[in-house]
Amino acid sequence: MRILWRPFGFSRRLLKVENCRITESESLIPLTWTSLIQRLSRAPRIFLLGQRKRFSTMPETETNQRDSELFSPPSDVRGMTKLDRTAFKKTVTIPVLKARKEIVSKLMRSLKRAALQRPGIKRVIEDPEDEESRLIMLDPYKMFTDDSFEKAELSILRQLNVNPQISNYNLELTYENFKSEEILRAVLPEGQDVTSGFSRVGHIAHLNLRDHQLPFKHLIGQVMIDKNPGITSAVNKINIIDNTYRNFQMEVLSGEENMTTKVRENNYTYEFDFSKVYWNPRLSTEHSRITELLKPGDVLFDVFAGVGPFAIPVAKKNCTVFANDLNPESHKWLLHNCKLNKVDQKVKVFNLDGKDFLQGPVREELMQQLGPLSKERKHSVHIVMNLPAKAIEFLSAFKSLLDGQPCSHELLPTVHCYSFSKDANPAKDVQRRAGAVLGISLEACSSVHLVRNVAPNKEMLCITFQIPAAILYKNQTLNLGFLDLLQRIMKNHLLNARGQMNPFQKKKHKLLQSLN
Repeated sequence: MRILWRPFGFSRRLLKVENCRITESESLIPLTWTSLIQRLSRAPRIFLLGQRKRFSTMPETETNQRDSELFSPPSDVRGMTKLDRTAFKKTVTIPVLKARKEIVSKLMRSLKRAALQRPGIKRVIEDPEDEESRLIMLDPYKMFTDDSFEKAELSILRQLNVNPQISNYNLELTYENFKSEEILRAVLPEGQDVTSGFSRVGHIAHLNLRDHQLPFKHLIGQVMIDKNPGITSAVNKINIIDNTYRNFQMEVLSGEENMTTKVRENNYTYEFDFSKVYWNPRLSTEHSRITELLKPGDVLFDVFAGVGPFAIPVAKKNCTVFANDLNPESHKWLLHNCKLNKVDQKVKVFNLDGKDFLQGPVREELMQQLGPLSKERKHSVHIVMNLPAKAIEFLSAFKSLLDGQPCSHELLPTVHCYSFSKDANPAKDVQRRAGAVLGISLEACSSVHLVRNVAPNKEMLCITFQIPAAILYKNQTLNLGFLDLLQRIMKNHLLNARGQMNPFQKKKHKLLQSLN
């Protein structure tokens, strides 16, 4: 037997190897890591007391697998389709340190590195053999013997008169000790994607399961309820949102059937029947972004208002709001939520098709807002069109919508129109499609905001622009062609190398504004 000694960082450990013969010639030259590993792999017993990641004959993947298996559910739950919580019992061996109960609090502050960090498992437990002592659970991946303590930790142990000897404790794990992701990874077929995330809508967990997860859908639903306080119902979407009312069919996987729920978003409360209306909690930031664009006194037309996530916050800013939705259920809950948030006197609610809303109430109000007295008004007009699958098609309703003399450029309505795109350049794609409906290029006079990634290679965006007077007003077809020509010129020549307009460009820009 030969003892190999080598320093590992600042800590020196002994590596004991039995039945590993090294020839005389090999002992005279430095051993390479490769040759050493090859010889150690043939040794019957290897004891590694140094830093575990610096040197080991065990492949890294095997080490990671072993580590993850320690806190993984039993292997025999694989393929379970009906949840049996009792099948998740498992006993693991955890290193523990014994200490007097009166010093445990002080000791724990110095053992943050060494203590077990596992949600749901107490780090300090009673000593079954000594009621005056406690057992401190240690990290089984870091703590093996008393040599595993760092110098600072050993110093504290000596100060508090604590024996650094580590003992083993058999800890029983149950279903309650495992995370939802760990449970589903153990149950679902090995190598398959695991669903541990969902959209929370009040007391409802909204999942979107894939085909390979469907045989386990009821188990998945129950696990989501068990592991997420406040969740009492789990549902799965079983079709895409492609109907007139923007809701989708859903299946209750587990829990209560009640789909009437209450949510809080940006300090506002909304109540609705989730099975009958559209609600997306991932749009909270976008609702807030649009709300911040409006100032007190401004006017908002919400063409596809849903249950009010744009209309209500804007109304709270002392704006005038016209909110519309074709879905009778959305219309009902929109009225309810306006009263619930005490803005029912500031929101006029409609139950119309989007085009009828634009060509009816919106047109009538714009004729007043942008009429002869409009120069005295200082507020802005915004139109939100949040129907990403089809909103761009509704832009055609703005063509020749108004009669009379065009208002000044500053008073023209600002449109925020949402759309999906799978194009390699989604911003250009949305500008192109919106411009095609209006019959004018929007590249030089619009901005595009990325709202969120909906799916791989599918983005949700918002294009914002002021409706040109040549589009909005009747009898402006002559100006429309000239306006399009000027916009193309602006696109190519508007900015010089320093990003500033020269005198000639300023004249063109001023001319363009006068036409709008």
